[in-house]
Amino acid sequence: MNDLEKAFHQYFEIVHANTPELLKEAFGLRFRILCVYNDISGFNSVNYPDKLENDEYDSRSAHLLLRHRPTDTFIGTTRLILPDLQHPENKLPTELHTQFYPEFQVDPSSRKHTAEISRFAILSDFFKRKNEHYTLAGPVDIPTRPAGKPHERRRFPHPMLGLVVGIIQTCAQYEIYYLLSSMEPALNKLLGFYGLQLNSIGPSTDYHGLRSPYHVCLLDVLDRIYRDQRTIWELVTDHGNIWPADLTLLRQQNRRQLADYGSARISGNQ
Repeated sequence: MNDLEKAFHQYFEIVHANTPELLKEAFGLRFRILCVYNDISGFNSVNYPDKLENDEYDSRSAHLLLRHRPTDTFIGTTRLILPDLQHPENKLPTELHTQFYPEFQVDPSSRKHTAEISRFAILSDFFKRKNEHYTLAGPVDIPTRPAGKPHERRRFPHPMLGLVVGIIQTCAQYEIYYLLSSMEPALNKLLGFYGLQLNSIGPSTDYHGLRSPYHVCLLDVLDRIYRDQRTIWELVTDHGNIWPADLTLLRQQNRRQLADYGSARISGNQ
């Protein structure tokens, strides 16, 4: 186990919000970050009298919480909006609310392996400099509990990385190979410090603030961090136990699935 892994497991825990009680924690945390501490279009606190921020996509999402072990506090949350297998033609929010460059489109044959990162938010200002509080909905500048201790900041670079660990491991569980998201370019740049950046696929759009659409093949991300950020790869893949180092077989299977889907469509249209 490398030092980054030791620090992560010492200070953080990824919790799957898969019970009513944990979902309430996630929705309550989203309400506090998006509706109370921020002034973001579309997140008006009066619309959530129960102080739980939720929408129609939550029922088809995998929800994650980030717990800070020393304080036993949930400090972050995100969700992965999963493909609608009953209605695979249904689009994800980023497709509906942002604009893509003409040369990009989501391949219909890849939809069952495509999910959207959404409601990615950190409550605490752990390890962050002043005015660098980012969520997928926009900048966050909130008065919270004191920042993490200096030795924590040195050992684990950013709590955001903890949520990314949960996302990548959840993708393996649901066979997700492609990711969409809408975020501030500054957040994507921050992800790039760890080799986790997504590819810009459109101009900035006013969608809960000025945000840009992004897309990435997760297999490309895993290849990149295996090559350039080996300690991060060991953390997010559990040394290859969750995602293998050699992704050749997965790539071949994915290409075969896409080809089979295309053949089925052609046969069906004859």
